[in-house]
Amino acid sequence: MFIRTLCGTLLGSALLAMSVPTHAADRSPSTPEERKQVLEYIHNWQADPLGPHAKEQFGLVLKWFTEVPDQTVHVCTILDKLPKGDKKDSATIFGAAFMGQAAFVIEKPEKKNNLEAEYQAGVEAALNVYAALAKSNPKDQQPYLDDLIERREAGTLAQFVSDRAAASCKE
Repeated sequence: MFIRTLCGTLLGSALLAMSVPTHAADRSPSTPEERKQVLEYIHNWQADPLGPHAKEQFGLVLKWFTEVPDQTVHVCTILDKLPKGDKKDSATIFGAAFMGQAAFVIEKPEKKNNLEAEYQAGVEAALNVYAALAKSNPKDQQPYLDDLIERREAGTLAQFVSDRAAASCKE
């Protein structure tokens, strides 16, 4: 419970920080070594988002993105029907979307301006984490996310992401 609440708090703080100017102008662009380390934190977090190091890894990724001038994760509420508050792992699933987008931004620099692909990566990551959490605790299943998994299996998830981006993202 504590990790979930903290994850939500960290994410909320990060979203606020990302919308205000930071010290990014004071430092040079990210290095390949930094990007490699941040990807390691992201992948470790994705493998165990409720683990003992998850809070620290999440915080380090958020901090790094607020500091570097050449890497940006675009914030958009694609997953608009997650339960509010700390119900049913919502903060962790939302955090997974952020981490998926963060990995995409680093791993696919050639797609820097493809926001729909970035959002798609976030939704995919969120669904992967949700599936793992629901498997370990079936009573926390969410029909909204189950529907998105069905859309993914049917090949219509990309259209859902595109529609949601058009309706709610102002880039």
